[in-house]
Amino acid sequence: MSPAGAESVAQEFAERIGEQESRLLSPLAARSYPALREHAEEDCSLRTPFQRDRDRIVHSKSFRRLTHKTQVFVSPRGDHYRTRLTHTLEVTSISRTVARALRLNEDLVEAIGLGHDLGHTPFGHLGEEVLDACLRERFGMGFRHYEHSLRIVERLEPAPGSLRGIVAAGLNLTEQVRDGIVRHSSRAELPATLEGRIVRVIDRVAYINHDIDDAVRAGLLSEGELPAEPIEVLGHTGSARIDRLVHDMVEHSERAGDIVQGPEAGPAMAELREFMFERVYLGPAVRAEREKIAAVLSRLFDHYVEHPELLPEPPGGAGPAGASAGEAEEALAQRVTDYLAGMTDRYCIREYTELQVPRAFAR
Repeated sequence: MSPAGAESVAQEFAERIGEQESRLLSPLAARSYPALREHAEEDCSLRTPFQRDRDRIVHSKSFRRLTHKTQVFVSPRGDHYRTRLTHTLEVTSISRTVARALRLNEDLVEAIGLGHDLGHTPFGHLGEEVLDACLRERFGMGFRHYEHSLRIVERLEPAPGSLRGIVAAGLNLTEQVRDGIVRHSSRAELPATLEGRIVRVIDRVAYINHDIDDAVRAGLLSEGELPAEPIEVLGHTGSARIDRLVHDMVEHSERAGDIVQGPEAGPAMAELREFMFERVYLGPAVRAEREKIAAVLSRLFDHYVEHPELLPEPPGGAGPAGASAGEAEEALAQRVTDYLAGMTDRYCIREYTELQVPRAFAR
């Protein structure tokens, strides 16, 4: 294609995408234009705003660190257990399938799916639980990974090159993507878009079923121990259950004009989730690791509270001089949280080992 031809594609891109979305997408779907960003910027001429958000997330350091963050099993002895990254990819893939079937915006679903778990701590939900407890005891504050995911994309990741000098930090993602990220958990309000609601449900669909697979692989469960009724409704394999849940969700959502599950599949999935919490997530094998994880994270937490000079400089610098004692405490709590939550499992263990083990004995 000639340069002139390439230029004409770029010039017509947004108009063509808008026309396609008007013709092909559901009236309930989020539209790609105009881009609703905190800081206005010129649109990319070959990507929709949501595609651009996706690329900013994928190229971020926080996204790359997900490959060394626990999903359920801490430092598993095997190459086939899920990590926070593979979970993220599974959620995104399934969510796109649902969005396409419902004629919703796949680019928006993809960006939300890829960014939803950026704020997870090392050591999975156990790490989140320990960090939350440390913050409450020392500062009277709490920690929720979905809120921290939003902080990462808004404050902690460096601004894209095209925005430096205009924005100090943050990826400047669209409003719809940020909303879907911070509301993907059932503990938060419903997302404003149907695309965000897809990711919220599919997050559970994915982790329940792939965690069953990993628990069986680890020997914590056998297939025969799974509760009979939900298995009869949903299927006897992970792929069969996901297929059943996706078809159920698409059909009932299309009729409802919202993202919903059917009267059989929804309760069956909820029962399977309760079983997994009892037997795996809060079960003896995983809980046995909590004491170790608590020892590691709480020791590092106390150390950095006592030695804030060891922490990276916060976004935007040290802050204004003359801050009150309360403001200084809050700023310290946030710096410690940002540093610990951003660690991978192995980096966290390495930092703890450096702190606890004499160097001469660590070789």
